[in-house]
Amino acid sequence: MAENHEFFHRKLHSLLGVIPVGVFLTQHLFINHFATRGEDAFNAAARFMEHLPFRYFLEIFIIFLPLVYHAIYGVYIAFTAKNNLRTYGTFRNWMFVLQRFTGVFLIIFISWHVWETRLANLFNDVPVNFQMMENILSNPYMLAFYIVGVLSATFHFSNGLWSFFVSWGLTVSPRSQRIFTYLSLIVFVGLSFIGVRALFAFV
Repeated sequence: MAENHEFFHRKLHSLLGVIPVGVFLTQHLFINHFATRGEDAFNAAARFMEHLPFRYFLEIFIIFLPLVYHAIYGVYIAFTAKNNLRTYGTFRNWMFVLQRFTGVFLIIFISWHVWETRLANLFNDVPVNFQMMENILSNPYMLAFYIVGVLSATFHFSNGLWSFFVSWGLTVSPRSQRIFTYLSLIVFVGLSFIGVRALFAFV
């Protein structure tokens, strides 16, 4: 019975990391990328997101709750997993360890980002716009923090995408897993470029 629960939670954790959390991450990075077109373009995109129908329902049930579950169970995996890099320093073992490290770091980064932007907007009526992000990223330490955060998020998602395809039986053979390793690398590089380029657009 315990093994069945473990299997279910791992499957759900993997699924939520892709849908909806990974989808939201991708959408969030693309919205931020409007900053590269200038202040007015980003503000228009931000206003569009703020006026989506059923916004609070979407934020709570499609983003927040799945993200919290994924984070909590991810911490459990991170602190119960046995890292054996000294014995088996293979590529996949390194990816496994980095997945856990980035997951723990992302809890810190996302909590800070939500506090600094979404909750500031909600409780203090601070507009989420180009100027807000410009003020935040004018601090070089915060810029570095956000760059590491974006790279951690894009790595965690792209590597998690590989794990999702394996655990759900979509890439079974060694050849298909090897091919998808390259595809996940393309996802990582592409999303990282979009995310980091957007950050520098605010500077």
